[in-house]
Amino acid sequence: MNSPGTSQCLVRDDQAEPVSGVVFDLDGVLVDSFAVMRQAFTTAYAEVVGGGDPPFEEYERHLGRYFPDIMRIMGLPLDMEAPFVRESYRLAHLVPVYDGVPEMLRQLRARGVPLAVATGKSGPRARSLLEQLGLLDLFAVVIGSDEVARPKPAPDIVLKALSVLGSAPSRTLMVGDAVTDLASARSAGVTAIAALWGETDEETLLAENPDAVLRSPAELLTVCLDGSRAR
Repeated sequence: MNSPGTSQCLVRDDQAEPVSGVVFDLDGVLVDSFAVMRQAFTTAYAEVVGGGDPPFEEYERHLGRYFPDIMRIMGLPLDMEAPFVRESYRLAHLVPVYDGVPEMLRQLRARGVPLAVATGKSGPRARSLLEQLGLLDLFAVVIGSDEVARPKPAPDIVLKALSVLGSAPSRTLMVGDAVTDLASARSAGVTAIAALWGETDEETLLAENPDAVLRSPAELLTVCLDGSRAR
């Protein structure tokens, strides 16, 4: 993986302080995994719970959290994890990258901005997917929820990314599409950026008053370069 370089990116419009790291959520930010996620969840529910409609819409409301934590919140069997993970691996080749994401990531790296992923997925599954998509080498580190003591919305996963990047919280951006992402970012003291190009609940996310709101991956470059607050 790439080592951190010299950043040419500015984090705030009131201070010429270069960004020393950007941390991304994975699902709904870098990749459009919702169709595969729905299919994996539906299969797991049918195998473990049985008949009835799988409550995927409720599951979506908790995205950003670790799968076992979501099962506990929803009162569903933890045994659903094994078939969910199995199906997620089997269908991973169907997960596309959002338009503009590879170009945005490569431009940030070209400017010397080190990148990390902090995801609700397990680390091995996240790294496998990014490798399959040809994006893994763009990140200094990819951290899953199974690799920290407390997953999102706790700050642990973001703080671990900062330690690997060698990035100060005041010079770091966290880009996510869920309330848990913003909460984790704020608890870690980093700039919380809402990504709205996926299937996120825009009203709920905006109600959290993120530091910046992006409607396309390319807008992250604008935020980095001139500190603009897109709304």
